[in-house]
Amino acid sequence: MCGRTACTLAPDEVSRACSSYYRGRGGQRRQPRWRDGDADKYRPSYNKSPQSMSPVLLSQRHFDKNAPAGECVLAAMRWGLVPAWFKNDPSKMQYSTSNCRSESILEKKSYKDPLIKGQRCVILADGFYEWKRQEKDKQPFFIYFPQTLGKKEDQVGSVTSALNNKSFETACLSDEASPDLTEEAEAPGVWTGWRLLTMAGVFDCWTPPDGGEPLYTYSVITVNASPNLQSIHERMPAVLDGEEEVRRWLDFGHVKALDALKLLQSKNILTFHPVSSLVNNTRNNSPKCLQPVDLNNKKEPKPTASTKMMMSWLMSSSPSKRKETDTRVRQEEGESKAGTKRKSAQPLQQWLQGAKKKPKNH
Repeated sequence: MCGRTACTLAPDEVSRACSSYYRGRGGQRRQPRWRDGDADKYRPSYNKSPQSMSPVLLSQRHFDKNAPAGECVLAAMRWGLVPAWFKNDPSKMQYSTSNCRSESILEKKSYKDPLIKGQRCVILADGFYEWKRQEKDKQPFFIYFPQTLGKKEDQVGSVTSALNNKSFETACLSDEASPDLTEEAEAPGVWTGWRLLTMAGVFDCWTPPDGGEPLYTYSVITVNASPNLQSIHERMPAVLDGEEEVRRWLDFGHVKALDALKLLQSKNILTFHPVSSLVNNTRNNSPKCLQPVDLNNKKEPKPTASTKMMMSWLMSSSPSKRKETDTRVRQEEGESKAGTKRKSAQPLQQWLQGAKKKPKNH
């Protein structure tokens, strides 16, 4: 299932990140615009729960029937689908609609109606949290797309948050864990920051009986967990991998519902790391929710200068402040030499190198 996510990018960064999945009529990558007023409704968060507003990518034709085919728009929608036919106050719904199972989506009216109408969307997030049941408690994990390193200085903080643990045992023991980060050449205008997770969903529009502003809500579609996630949980979000799958899922005019459902498969493409139990409480909303923890070491690792740089970057409220923070801390570290490639100084790489040391007994 998917009951908690993180989406820490600012509204303009979400739009830039979507250029990886969205092309205009001429085939060139484009940044989808936000619907009027929706960018202000969305609030970045390290710990998003149902009922919060999340960024969603969908076809512009849902709002303008005359829009060009393939044109997309970003909208802020509330997590937890409220059917258009629901008669009462949405807060009085007696059942959860934050997730819907792909296997039974055509059996339940709440989800079947919007699916048949073509009301498909892509929910965007840095990643999602899942809890593994243990004997006495539950261990949270953060799950996301493997990341690559770009060359933009103002994006270095988010990209260096990536850590690739290829299996549950790797994540827990930290003996063989290693970052899955590679440098890529950057083309002009191409987003090289955090690769957002793209989850398939359905949405609906509920209008108050006495009039008022329509409420747009969504549900995350889930599938059986992929092999590398089964040890954590039996379900996972239906992930759309790459530009073509995103395009087909959103193209309700040419890709009918039954064909679109074929895109929803368990994909063994995500990576993860264990995080602190701080994320258990939805009131906790800080970079520490995402920070990897060493399950063999109860003590919190002493922060390094590079770790402080990452945390400062994440806590900055705007891309401009992030760039200023990144430059300032790197100068303090003596790494301001022009043209120097930063490969080994990544915060999580340093964390990982420390984790490879033999754990102390406590």
